[in-house]
Amino acid sequence: MYDRRVVRGNTYALQVIPVSTQPSLLEIQRRREARRRALARKRAKEQMLSRTPEPVEGREHVHVQTELYLEEISDRIIEVDIECQTDAFLDRPATPLFIPAKTGKDVATQIEEGELFDFDIEVKPILEVLVGKTIEQALLEVMEEEELAQLWAHQRAYAELRNAELAEAQRLEEQDRRYREEQERRKLQHMQMLQKQKETTEKIAARAFAQRYLTDLIPSVFNNLRESGFFYDPIERDIETEFLPWLMTEVEETLERKVLGRTMLDSLISTVVEKRLDAFSHKPLPDQPEAPVEEPKPTEAAPQEAGETDAADQLVTDQEETDPPVTEKEETDQPVAEEQLSRRTSSQLEERDQAGTEDLEIE
Repeated sequence: MYDRRVVRGNTYALQVIPVSTQPSLLEIQRRREARRRALARKRAKEQMLSRTPEPVEGREHVHVQTELYLEEISDRIIEVDIECQTDAFLDRPATPLFIPAKTGKDVATQIEEGELFDFDIEVKPILEVLVGKTIEQALLEVMEEEELAQLWAHQRAYAELRNAELAEAQRLEEQDRRYREEQERRKLQHMQMLQKQKETTEKIAARAFAQRYLTDLIPSVFNNLRESGFFYDPIERDIETEFLPWLMTEVEETLERKVLGRTMLDSLISTVVEKRLDAFSHKPLPDQPEAPVEEPKPTEAAPQEAGETDAADQLVTDQEETDPPVTEKEETDQPVAEEQLSRRTSSQLEERDQAGTEDLEIE
């Protein structure tokens, strides 16, 4: 329990200020202001004192002794030897025994022999007590030894019984522990077996579902992939991508050449026929020499059809040279002959085109 009114400890060192003498807040503020002014005044005086200027760059100030009386400073301390001889000490006398001052009065009393103490009478009870105590102590010690022996026997029996009980308890605990471990192990094995059965059942169900699902999915996927071109024969793909486009290009070029040759041949034949008709329609009199008929010259022909056109012109020219002079009857048969000639020429050109196409197919 603490009470501020109760003073504990040394009361002489305690300076208790009465409540009435404690300074007020105004007084405390005035004292702080005065202390602050004193510190400011002291700081201004220190600043006004002359100080040593700062050293030049590369130099430093060193403390130097500038007093009037110089003092040598050295590492070794100055030593001075001084001797002094004193008188020999005298032996101190022995301290006398303290004998207190005697007080009171001396009184004497005379006692005769046998008045105060008879040894035989006074020693008998003492001896009886001593012998009794000794025998009692001996009996106590014997009883204590017997008791200790019995206690030790009881302790040994108790220890043996306790050890047997502890061994039995340990055996039972170990057996219980083995039972629990075996039980936990059996539970774990059963749980693992159930888990494996569950997993096996799920796998079988998933496999059956996957087989039923993939029965139609796998063929459709492979068909889609085959149709998309992921599975293909390299030879067939090479033929489709390389050989067939080249063959089609060559066939198209050959057909274009055939069409162009036929067109040119038809135009030439029509031109020759028109010229012949004009020539026979404006036939001169018999006494007048027959003017040579100018044969048309092809100006524009492809290099590949030039041979065919020349062959046709050559056939027409040979026919004209081998024919006898034309009569009036022959004039009427001339268109028929020209028609047969054009048919023969076109059949020859068709045979040549068919042979060229077969050669390309064989290649």
